[in-house]
Amino acid sequence: MRFHFAAALVALGLTAGCSFDSVVGVVDPYRIDVRQGNYVDQEMLSQLRRGMTRDQVRYVLGSPLVVDLFRKDRWDYVYRFRPGRGEVQQRTISLYFAGDALDRVEGDVEVAQGGEAGAAPAAERSRVVEIPAADAR
Repeated sequence: MRFHFAAALVALGLTAGCSFDSVVGVVDPYRIDVRQGNYVDQEMLSQLRRGMTRDQVRYVLGSPLVVDLFRKDRWDYVYRFRPGRGEVQQRTISLYFAGDALDRVEGDVEVAQGGEAGAAPAAERSRVVEIPAADAR
């Protein structure tokens, strides 16, 4: 019984001089990284070709996050990353179809310097991506 009383007295003495604000400043809880949506990278975008079918696009990029009920010719891939500490990052890529064939890609994509595959990405982002036509076989 004396031990519990002594431990409580010591704990009270240690925290008596501390305010609640200073304790919160010392205790730093862990915050997890939250990833939501479809992650689409430059390698995946480079596989797209004008004229690809919806099934071929779905195979390359996965199912779109948003398919507009009123505009069936547009698919949106949205990716949002919220790190435990730091700023939220969001990336949106829109694919437009003409009939069943891919027509164009727009969104937040990095443009490689010099137009070479594997080149370091430029600091700026483009809103429109030129995709080459599919090879006729």
